[in-house]
Formats: sequence, C-alpha cells, structure tokens
Amino acid sequence: MTALLLAALGGALIGLLLTLFGGGGSVLATPWLIYVVGVADVHAAIGTSAAAVAVNAAAGLAGQARAGRVKWPCATVFGLAGLAGALIGAQLAKQVDGAALLTWFAFAMIAIAISMILPRKGEGDPAVHLILPMVLKLAPVGLATGLAAGFFGIGGGFLIAPGLMASTGMTLANAGASSLLSVTLFGSATSASYALSGQLVWPLFGALVGGGLVGTLVALPLAKRLESQAELARRLFAALVIAVALYILTK
Repeated sequence: MTALLLAALGGALIGLLLTLFGGGGSVLATPWLIYVVGVADVHAAIGTSAAAVAVNAAAGLAGQARAGRVKWPCATVFGLAGLAGALIGAQLAKQVDGAALLTWFAFAMIAIAISMILPRKGEGDPAVHLILPMVLKLAPVGLATGLAAGFFGIGGGFLIAPGLMASTGMTLANAGASSLLSVTLFGSATSASYALSGQLVWPLFGALVGGGLVGTLVALPLAKRLESQAELARRLFAALVIAVALYILTK
C-alpha cells in the first residue's frame, strides 16, 4: 500500500510539472519509481513509467486535437516511423544491464534539461501541409527519435517537437501539439514491449496515472499565475532534473 501511495504522489508531481512546463516532467518517473517507490528492477521501472507517459500524452493529445492544433498528416508520418524505432529501442534496452542503462538514462536526463532552457522560436507556417519532400525528412528523424524514446523509456517530446519544426516548418504551438501523437505511440510501444516480457508493474502504473490526473487538475489554476515567471520556473525545473541525474550517476 505504501508503494502505491508513493507512486500516486510521484504521478501527481509529474502531472503537475508536465502541465506547468509542457514537457520534461515524465523523465522523473523512472527515478521516482526506483529511488522513492523502491522498484528494484530498472527495466520494470522504465516499462511502467513509459505506460503512464503514454496515457498522459493521449489525454493531452485529445485536448490539443479539439483545439485544432494537431497537424495530423505530418504527425502520423513522424509517429509511424518512430513507432518502429521505439520497438527496436525497447528491445535493445532489455538486453542492457540495468545499472548501465540507468547511467545512460541519467545522461539523457541532462540532455533533456539542457533542451528545456535553450531559446525557443515560435515562428513557422501555421498552414503547413504534408508534401513528399517533408516525408523524406520526417521518416528518418522520426525513426531516430523513436529509437531514443524506446531505449530510455521516455516520451521523447523534447526531441519530437524540434524534429517536426525542422522537417516541416510548422509553428512551435503546432509542433508541441502534434508531438503528443508520437509520445503516445512511443510510450505505448515501449511499455507493450516490457509488458510482454513481464516487466511492467500494473498496480504502480495505475497509481501513477491516477496521481497524474490529480496533479494536472491542481496545476491548471497555477499555470496562469506562473506565466509571468515561466522562464525562471523552467530553468529551476531544468536544474532539478540535472540534480536528479547527478544523483543517479553518483549512486
């Protein structure tokens, strides 16, 4: 019971961070399961967190779709190419020793934190349409991104949105919304791979999702209050992610 309560608390924290900062929060799910909840199997922690990330992303995708921000043709090409990469990445990760995988995961956390504080450009074409040259760019970038997402069991949103913008010229808002399709697909593929290997802890998954819903609801009224200090808050959060990564590397 204690483990489920701790997992729910972690889900609430992650849901809060995801809502406030629009990404990056899910990378804390695996360390939380290992160091706070006490999941001994690194692979099980990664598989379980990937499943929770997929559910959270699907909920976000539904909201963005209703708002008309998702560029479905571009998002679909990127997501389907990345789906294959995610399945390959998850299969490769299961062959890697848990301690070594956790070390690589820590380096991925640092990369995500750095990406969060880099300047973001919002310019782009809001009326972008899929054409053949875009497909030739989207597919390989999606494949590589999915490979990384599957290997580390993360959503990969910090890579997906820039990849969509670079490949299509769409706006940041459209890229952020469209990236949720890939996050959903990648998380589903990764967690399914681990589930088939018996490395997904379903009760903890349920607790993470339930807690995430509460965290999201709590964060909604806070998001507007933080708008004026969004950049400072994002930097502080990135520093937290780096601190957790360094903790993992020293263990």
